[in-house]
Amino acid sequence: MKEYKTITKVAGPLIFVEKTEPIGYADIVKIALPNGEIKNGQVLDTSDDIVVVQVFEGTSGIDIDTRVKFLGTTLKLNVSKDMLGRVLSGSGKPIDNGPEIIPEKRLDIVGAAINPFSRASPHDFIQTGLSTIDAMNTLVRGQKLPLFSGSGLPHNEIALQIARQAKVIGKQENFVVIFAAMGITNEEAQYFMNDFEQTGALERSVVFLNLADDPAVERLVTPRMALTAAEYFAYEHEAHVLVILTDMTNYCESLREIGAAREEIPGRRGYPGYMYTDLANIYERAGVIKGKKGSITQIPILTMVGDDITHPIPDLTGYITEGQIVLVRELHRKGVYPSIDVLPSLSRLMNLGIGPARTREDHKQVSDQLYAAYAEGRDLRGLVAIVGEEALSERDKRLLKFAAVFEDKFVRQKRDEDRSIADTLDLGWKLLGIFPENELTRISPELRKKYYKEEIKQV
Repeated sequence: MKEYKTITKVAGPLIFVEKTEPIGYADIVKIALPNGEIKNGQVLDTSDDIVVVQVFEGTSGIDIDTRVKFLGTTLKLNVSKDMLGRVLSGSGKPIDNGPEIIPEKRLDIVGAAINPFSRASPHDFIQTGLSTIDAMNTLVRGQKLPLFSGSGLPHNEIALQIARQAKVIGKQENFVVIFAAMGITNEEAQYFMNDFEQTGALERSVVFLNLADDPAVERLVTPRMALTAAEYFAYEHEAHVLVILTDMTNYCESLREIGAAREEIPGRRGYPGYMYTDLANIYERAGVIKGKKGSITQIPILTMVGDDITHPIPDLTGYITEGQIVLVRELHRKGVYPSIDVLPSLSRLMNLGIGPARTREDHKQVSDQLYAAYAEGRDLRGLVAIVGEEALSERDKRLLKFAAVFEDKFVRQKRDEDRSIADTLDLGWKLLGIFPENELTRISPELRKKYYKEEIKQV
């Protein structure tokens, strides 16, 4: 195995090396500095005579005397059942002062491509305990459902609450949470770890932490490390795995940084043209495979730059994934937690996971009626600002009241409140008691007869 001392250029986290033998894409590289320090890298690009290497630990201290060795293997993660309850760095090394993980296997972090024919249709309802998600934007096992947030909004709290509370009702199955944080501050990392430890959620979790002061390049491998661990638990140990990735905006910024260092021509708003493909490689590793008991469900979290949902990161993410949960400032200012706006939110697989055998027979119709009433109530707020409440009809006044009560009673929850789907739907019926029975046009007469009761009219 040859060693090269032919570094021709250093640009940000990249080094350019002249070579004489063929080098494979994504090969692992050992970089030995003159002071004895060893750094790791990965081949990003290779041509006839130049190789571009991204250095995971940053390029400080690299000079013409630095020796570069190409190992001829791709980046792998040591996996074992002992990973549960452990905290690892973004590149998969233990950072919780515990022992090294003795691997059962070493798996390639890029993973194996899933044949679309082998995918099974997701259908098991996951109860998160949050009414706005469970009732109106249902999460289904094997789905990828992103959380669109803005800076300063409580997406971290919501992520932790889902990680603590998520379960499949009526089944006692092996459930694992993989939590990958990219580019977060020390304060946020401390907050996550305290919560995991205090609530006991760490026992069934594997945490990957890439901090803001860690090299940006490491961010690019963190979600792949997390998903490799998820695939191991899902397909080798038949576990149902929930993967939470936060914050995908930091990941995409790293992608842009690397693109700029390579002097690539940017695509949209400075982000590389291949960002779509790169994100799809991550998101498409969720799903259920025929003949396998395990599943991988993904909740990627991203902060929308300038609260702009048309920004390339949320735009591409929404296009690849199966819906979105949108957090808004308006509700946050009112002190409503979780500040989820149900109107722009969507779960494309919702109908597969709800109904008589899975949640309850009235789920779909109650959800539709709540949506319709809340949307009309919200529209009327704009009208009231112009004409005043006196000009409204009785029905309009009811809709206006409903919108306020819906935000206060249905959307608003405590940070540790775990509502069952039955409690959520019963609460929905209670709120719909504001309207006379004949106005509930989206619910069948049979269901109205069964669930609509006079005494619940008083909200």
